[in-house]
Amino acid sequence: MARPELADARRDGFHNIGDAASETGVSAKMIRHYESIGLIPKAGRTFAGYRLYADADLHRLRFIKRARSLGFSMKQIEILLALWKDNRRANCDVRKLAEAHAAELGEKILEMQAMQRTLLDLAKHCRGNQRPECPILDDLAG
Repeated sequence: MARPELADARRDGFHNIGDAASETGVSAKMIRHYESIGLIPKAGRTFAGYRLYADADLHRLRFIKRARSLGFSMKQIEILLALWKDNRRANCDVRKLAEAHAAELGEKILEMQAMQRTLLDLAKHCRGNQRPECPILDDLAG
C-alpha cells in the first residue's frame, strides 16, 4: 500500500500520534512504547513518516489506559487484550484474572498499611528537635 499524505489520511479517518494522544489521554511516548512492546499493532505511516492510527487503535489505547488505571500489569493487559479479541472466550477466564488481581491489590494494601503504621509509630517516638538522635534513622540503620 502506498503511503498517504497526512491530510489524505486524516480525511480517511486516521489520526496522527498527537491526535491519538489527545483523544485517548495516553501520551505519545506511551503510545510509542505500547507499539514497541506489541500491545498495539505497528502504526501505518504517512509519506513523511508520521504514524497513523485508526479508530480501532484508539479504542485499544483507551482499553489499555483503563486497565492501567486499575493497576493491571503489562503482561495482564496483554492477556486481557487477547481475551477481548477472542469472541469464543469464556468470561470465567476474565473473572479469574480480575479476582486474582484484586487479591494481589489486597495484599499490597495490607503491606502498605503496615508500613504506614510503622512510620507513624517511628514518627511518634521522634522528638522533632535540633538534636542528632533520631529513632527513625536508627530503625532504618537496623
